[in-house]
Amino acid sequence: MRSHKCGELNSAHLGEQVELCGWVHRRRDHGGVIFIDLRDRAGLVQVVFDPDSAETFAIAETVRSEYVLQIQGTVRNRPEGTVNPDMATGGIEILVSHIEVLNTSETPPFPLEESSGIEVNEDTRLRYRYIDLRRTEMQEKMRFRRDVTRCLRNFLDEHDFFEIETPYLTKATPEGARDYLVPSRTHENSFFALPQSPQLYKQLLMISGMDRYYQVVRCFRDEDLRADRQPEFTQLDIETSFMTEEQIMFLMEEMIRHLFNETLEEKLPAVFPQMTYQEAMQRFGSDAPDLRIPLELVDIADEMKDVEFKVFSGPANDPNGRVVALRLPHGSELSRKDIDELTKFVGIYGAKGLAYIKVNDRAGGLEGLQSPIVKFAPAEVWEQVLTKTEAQTGDLVFFGADKTNIVNEAMGALRVKLGHDRGLLEGKWKPVWIIDFPMFDWDDKNQRWNAIHHPFTAPSCDIEALQAHPGEALSRAYDLVLNGTEVGGGSIRIHRTEMQQQVFKLLGIGEQEAKEKFGFLLEALKYGCPPHGGIAFGMDRLVMLMTGSKSIREVIAFPKTQTAACPLMDAPAIVNDAQLRELGIKLRKPVNKESESEQQE
Repeated sequence: MRSHKCGELNSAHLGEQVELCGWVHRRRDHGGVIFIDLRDRAGLVQVVFDPDSAETFAIAETVRSEYVLQIQGTVRNRPEGTVNPDMATGGIEILVSHIEVLNTSETPPFPLEESSGIEVNEDTRLRYRYIDLRRTEMQEKMRFRRDVTRCLRNFLDEHDFFEIETPYLTKATPEGARDYLVPSRTHENSFFALPQSPQLYKQLLMISGMDRYYQVVRCFRDEDLRADRQPEFTQLDIETSFMTEEQIMFLMEEMIRHLFNETLEEKLPAVFPQMTYQEAMQRFGSDAPDLRIPLELVDIADEMKDVEFKVFSGPANDPNGRVVALRLPHGSELSRKDIDELTKFVGIYGAKGLAYIKVNDRAGGLEGLQSPIVKFAPAEVWEQVLTKTEAQTGDLVFFGADKTNIVNEAMGALRVKLGHDRGLLEGKWKPVWIIDFPMFDWDDKNQRWNAIHHPFTAPSCDIEALQAHPGEALSRAYDLVLNGTEVGGGSIRIHRTEMQQQVFKLLGIGEQEAKEKFGFLLEALKYGCPPHGGIAFGMDRLVMLMTGSKSIREVIAFPKTQTAACPLMDAPAIVNDAQLRELGIKLRKPVNKESESEQQE
């Protein structure tokens, strides 16, 4: 139906007869001559209707925005003074000799022109996603995503990886989030689970001798959503045998450097820096630090242990507490209103307040400091703090004091906010590997250990040390962080049955439960399981960062909303009784929360 795509034409096609198909992007009537910008995936081209061709002109008068057209015509130069340098096809136009309206269109619910300046509600965009995806910005993002996927596939193919698909209908296993369950019609009262990741299957593939595996795979997690989460998402899943974590990280660095060079023409560092989990938390309050931001947390617990100010001395003397300072260069210009807003911000993360000191005159002693907390500690203490933070005249120093996790979350988030709001970012791309994660963390509520990554991550110690001191054990895990976002995470896996059983035991997974949930894996480990490890990259997050998008919903063709709903398909939806009976499912009546609460009272 077409000889060329709209955006492909240029002066090399002058004089040619062409056939084009596309959508009416814009229609203009200038003194009896009709101009239409015809659009397809390749771009725009201007087509011209002259009144001398009465039949085609009459049809052109009837077309409107988003009509689908087929035209035939001759490529010619635009008249002098009408060249559009902002269009790839801006030097030429098509004089139309024939037009056919392939389909009409109602007026779109929002304009597709980038220059309209109209902000469209995201719910509306998702409700009419098929129209939203016609916009040039969205088409470019989908094209870029295709290029990213193709580049990564080519790299792995060249390095002798097998692309192998794993099942979507599988068994429910604990991996950190709720499973999406699928009832089985043929096995009464039984359910499949959609995979949170192909973790166990790719380990089984290593036991199968596949050696190097990858897959661009959909994963499903029923968890609370945010800007970089979706209930279904895509990851590049990778697993290898007979490689150490250093070798895996080296190869993955090469792959990511290749990706950025090929798709963005950006040069990433020849070697990605590595940082331990403990150092990252100490300096940045986060295990996914944005290294473009030059601000760091400074521990001042030693200086605060003996002060009368209990807000500081309490956490300073608590083994589970932390007291930190965060210096903001030139921050003394912040108003009281600005600081109040920042106080509200850290409150989101559990902080009870946000203490600060403005350094109006570094050499002026206490008189040079402006703050309601200065009176609560001797001058020598503040001198030590200012020296430790390297504060200068005109700076502002924020303080965080509370339980360690609250301080890390609140002050880590404050660091990121200040870095972005104050324009402090240094450099464009800052990758870093985070290594030496703790193997477990302690769950006070349930009085048991939880796996930091997942139950199949190998510890860096032997089984005796793990059993004796689980809280001190480090894992052989590694995360790749880019500009403060974790884009990939992986580990060396447990490949011996006795070690896997010990980890299950520490996690409170008894022998019977382990057999029921993971019996197939424990059995497989007995049959010559090789040492193996891997990594998974979040494709949505990666493309979001590379395109400068604010949310992964911007780089997914048909995403869910923040309530995990699909406005386009009106899903999830109620199913009929016949389907439920066939599956052996009976729905209970919705619980009225207010009535239930009143009855309990």
